[in-house]
Amino acid sequence: MAAPAVAATRGFTGNERRTLTGIAAAHFVSHVHILVVPLLFPLLRDRLGVGFIELGLALTVFNIVSALTQAPMGLVVDRAGPRRMLGAALCLGSLSFLLLAALPTYPVLLAGAVLAGLANSVYHPADYAILGHAIREQRVGRAFSLHTFAGFLGGAVAPAMILGTASVAGLNAGLLVAGAIGPLAAIVLFVMTPAPAPRGTQAAPRGQAASGGKRLLSPAILALAVFFVLLALANAGIQNFAVVAWVSGRGLSLTDANIALTAWLLFSALGVLAGGIIADRTRRHGLVACGGFGGAGLIVAAVLVLAPPVAVLVVAMGVAGFLSGMIMPSRDMMVRAAAPPGQAGAAFGIVSTGFNIGGMVGPPAYGWLVDSGRPGGVFAVAAALMAATAIMGLFQDGRRRR
Repeated sequence: MAAPAVAATRGFTGNERRTLTGIAAAHFVSHVHILVVPLLFPLLRDRLGVGFIELGLALTVFNIVSALTQAPMGLVVDRAGPRRMLGAALCLGSLSFLLLAALPTYPVLLAGAVLAGLANSVYHPADYAILGHAIREQRVGRAFSLHTFAGFLGGAVAPAMILGTASVAGLNAGLLVAGAIGPLAAIVLFVMTPAPAPRGTQAAPRGQAASGGKRLLSPAILALAVFFVLLALANAGIQNFAVVAWVSGRGLSLTDANIALTAWLLFSALGVLAGGIIADRTRRHGLVACGGFGGAGLIVAAVLVLAPPVAVLVVAMGVAGFLSGMIMPSRDMMVRAAAPPGQAGAAFGIVSTGFNIGGMVGPPAYGWLVDSGRPGGVFAVAAALMAATAIMGLFQDGRRRR
């Protein structure tokens, strides 16, 4: 998937390419860091002498801290400077894993979850604030898509990087690798990304005219926060519970179920790149979100009702994944358009809290459906949430046109 990503950078200036490199490196690391603890669950259970419930609590702590601090951190990013805050977040996230490698105890794991959650709350506000100022209006959609693609790539590489290292050299080696990549990405960020303008001289992001009437907690921003919650809940059902639902509900083999999920994930990443081109060619971003997620929801519902053969299932999930990935740059452009000038970081901080809320609420709900003998409910709920997200996208498009 590297070739499409490289092709998508054509047309960017040298400074824009360097900025994209630094931000992509940071977002790549952020997604690796999110997966470190879940990937190492079996090894952490043996080393720390705790159960999966206790380990799961660490993920809950991570999401709670991120949810509570993401909006305030967006304000801090806008005031202290996004590049400085992003570099600090990369180092803080790495520190959480280095501490656990040095002192492998359960209290340190929980403390590390707090540090990692705090670091995670910086990434989206800082990333989007930097891109919004550094990339010209006609290319910002593609810039957002490359940023999102880098995160997808980090999630895809994480198992081989972290679990592969731990399998060969032990738990500490896996944690040390996770701890090393943050400072390395911070160096890339500071070397590649141009220094910000002095305080008081920064212009509003290109393409945003001054608008003193825009409020940070406007109805548009609050509606987008709900949009992000629905988006996170829908994706959580497919990504986290589709395999177990197919195996227990339809009797698919674990291999076939994983192939179908891989098709969703792979084509989601490709859809993100295509969505960047679309986002740069239209201002009807809500309409793009409606069409993409509405189409994905229809396919997921059809998969549930028709129970197609495995080959058809894989193709269908690939198409649905492409459509769901395609909306991501338009989603980000909707937030950018709703943000008051100079407060992009705060706006993205508020709406990105929806991801954390979805991360806290979704897994127990979907897990209950599977445990109660209704695995098909995973796809029914996910499809319904996709439909609700599509409707909200249409609503946002209408609001923007008015």
